[in-house]
Parts: sequence; structure tokens; C-alpha cells
Amino acid sequence: MIKKMGFRWTLRARMAEREMFQTSDLLSPLAERGIHLSREQVYRLVTQPPQRLSMDTLAALCDVLGCTPNDLIEIDAVHTQVRKTGTADSASSKDDAPVPRRTTIRRPPTA
Repeated sequence: MIKKMGFRWTLRARMAEREMFQTSDLLSPLAERGIHLSREQVYRLVTQPPQRLSMDTLAALCDVLGCTPNDLIEIDAVHTQVRKTGTADSASSKDDAPVPRRTTIRRPPTA
């Protein structure tokens, strides 16, 4: 089993709890805390999970929304089954391997 890590970004839900229904509602509170983002950057931050996020921005978001980083980021651990390829070198695979046989190549006669 392999554990694959994922996460859910719940900024939109935390904003709705504080009755902030527009992405532009975050612009001025973030600017008051020294985080200057464009409207487009805030829109992307709210609507899709960020791949990289500065700690200053995360701290400002938590302060604005009155929450912790655990409230914004929910970790998902998914267990996935390892697919066996059949190419492993083990004793059981050698015993079960088919016996190779010689082949003959037949070519058409040349005229």
C-alpha cells in the first residue's frame, strides 16, 4: 500500500462563514495586514487550491477569517494499492515461469 497525500482548500467556505461572498472582500483586509495582491491573484487564491503560498499570506488569511491553518487546509490521505507488474525477481516467479522453446524461422524460397 502506498499512501498518497492530497489536500482540500476551504478558503471559500471560511469566507462564507464570515459572510464574505465576493473575492474582492479580501482585498482591503489583506492590504491592512501588508499583503498586497491583485484582484486576479485573490480570485485564484479563493477559487483554486494554491500550489505555493507564502507564510505571510497564510497568516494574514487566518487573521482575517479568525481561523487556523488547519481550518483552511484539510489533509486527505488516500491509500492506493500497489500494482504488481509481474517482473519481480522472486523464487515463486522463477518456478512459475514458462519454459522457453526454440523457434524456427521459415523464409520463402527465392526464385
